[in-house]
Amino acid sequence: MSDKEPVIELVKHLPQDVTLREIVQKIEFIAAIREGFDQIDQGQGIPIEQVEQIMDTWTTK
Repeated sequence: MSDKEPVIELVKHLPQDVTLREIVQKIEFIAAIREGFDQIDQGQGIPIEQVEQIMDTWTTK
């Protein structure tokens, strides 16, 4: 799927009163998700166990 296709689908499903800033934010979110999937495909992801340890440090005092 090209980068253009998910943007077209996004715009089709947005309400008529959406602002340009909101559209940009949604496109940036989609781009970040796709970049993350690409990194995982390239073996650059972080194991879930490591993520859980990092998150534990956020919530413990």
